[in-house]
Amino acid sequence: MIDFSELVTVRRHLHQIPELGFEEFKTQQFLLDYISKLPQEHLAIKTWKTGILVKVNGSDPEKTFGYRADIDGLPIEEETGYEFSSNHKGKMHACGHDFHMTIALGLVTHFSKNPGKENVLFIFQPAEEGPGGALPMLESEEFNEWRPDVIVGLHIAPEYPVGTIATKEGLLFANTSELFIDLKGRGGHAAYPHQANDMVVAASHFVTQLQSIVSRNVDPLDSAVITVGKIEGGTKQNIIAETARIEGTIRTLSSVSMNKVKKRLEAILDGVKTGFECEAALDYGANYYQVFNDSALTKEFMEFAEMQPEVSIVNCKEAMTGEDFGYFLKEIPGFMFWLGVHSKSGLHSSRLMPDENALQTAVNLLKNYFTWKINE
Repeated sequence: MIDFSELVTVRRHLHQIPELGFEEFKTQQFLLDYISKLPQEHLAIKTWKTGILVKVNGSDPEKTFGYRADIDGLPIEEETGYEFSSNHKGKMHACGHDFHMTIALGLVTHFSKNPGKENVLFIFQPAEEGPGGALPMLESEEFNEWRPDVIVGLHIAPEYPVGTIATKEGLLFANTSELFIDLKGRGGHAAYPHQANDMVVAASHFVTQLQSIVSRNVDPLDSAVITVGKIEGGTKQNIIAETARIEGTIRTLSSVSMNKVKKRLEAILDGVKTGFECEAALDYGANYYQVFNDSALTKEFMEFAEMQPEVSIVNCKEAMTGEDFGYFLKEIPGFMFWLGVHSKSGLHSSRLMPDENALQTAVNLLKNYFTWKINE
């Protein structure tokens, strides 16, 4: 098995080369180069776009167990002060995907030398942060030729100490959707508002009305969040804005509520178009399906993890975070769990600094778990 010092070396190299979704060319090449140096007798490798599928062939397979690691970074300027900080200006592994890949490589290293009865498929998936790589990969010919019977994934959790594994049966992550709206009216001089059509005012009315959706259209026993994170409009203080752009996200704990929220949002937007006599373009961007853990498999994993001396299990609550791993779980039984990495700064922070000792925790746990499952 790959030792701890090599895990750290691999993680730090990957941390320096973050790339955005479907642009992970250096990352893909590094992964391929690393895998090419392992024993090849039991390995089969395919590429899909900037992703990779690595199958460890079992001796007498009846099932294939899948493990997914996402590989892309975020458009964030790093502020960790690491000696191994990102070499790509304005890009950073601020969501732990460098950890996810390193853990997967540690497992590939072990199982390339220690295959079992069943197959193990390692899925290096691009574009989790956007525009979404899971769904098109799931639908690809390459994936379906090796489609696993069970699939597992993890995500680092800065709020938990190293050694903690947190998960739950059923819903773990929310349904999520991006939101982009462009309004276009008629600009003009600030002294003649009656001759113009102000899109700053239109955008303000729209955002204010959005606040009624969760309180008046979503079941109080359900949960939903609509966040407008960015508004742009106008060019100068004495010019009435001809255009405005609204950017945000929608998050719900059920797919039914997601549909309700979108339907109501579109009705409000139609009202703004009519009331302000303007044009509006709506784009939901990347949409991610809820992460819903298979109850039996999750319970079995948690009971197994409880027997591991280095691991502490937490039965956590569901979170409003989004993960396109949900598309895999919609089609294939499996589960996802949080891996404690103890960082003062959280996910998507420019100062995220996860504890590298968690790499060994994850590799040891998953090595033992998959060894058990593929040799049952």
